Amino acid sequence: MTRARRTDNWGFPRWGGYGGSRDAVQVRLCDRNGCTDAGICPAPKSPNNPDRWMFCQTHAAEYNSRWDYFEGLNAEEKAAREAEETRDNSGYHEAAHYGWAGSGDGSRNRDELRALDLLDLTPDADFDAIKKSYRAKAKLVHPDLRPGDADAAKAFQALQLAYEVLRAAEERREWKG
Repeated sequence: MTRARRTDNWGFPRWGGYGGSRDAVQVRLCDRNGCTDAGICPAPKSPNNPDRWMFCQTHAAEYNSRWDYFEGLNAEEKAAREAEETRDNSGYHEAAHYGWAGSGDGSRNRDELRALDLLDLTPDADFDAIKKSYRAKAKLVHPDLRPGDADAAKAFQALQLAYEVLRAAEERREWKG
């Protein structure tokens, strides 16, 4: 007669290991014909329809790349459906001008403000405006266009330094989220 083996399962579900169940697991296969991978990504069969296809990640990406929410509608019906679905959240768009936590909220330090002043920009300028202003001003005083001009070389170095300060600040903001 064999002795009963000791188990670490005391009845509380979290104490057992993940996937440690001895029961068979039901796996749904991908709905694409001929695919044998697990179907883990739901995809709608049509707009406003609760039925879903279950695809593997590869076939879900392929399906989503060709998905058109307004398929089969003419231009008027598309506009009507878009207006109907955006009607309830239009208040969010109206509040967009407040610019929550934007760069004009006092988050810029003194060096960044000096750099923006050198580029003739406001404290709440976005990075695209910074790049545009830097390129325009750098073209005017670039040493290749003005060889031998010491003042232009100094101005170009100042512009480069200002751009580097603002670029580093933008990278910090993106990194912090």
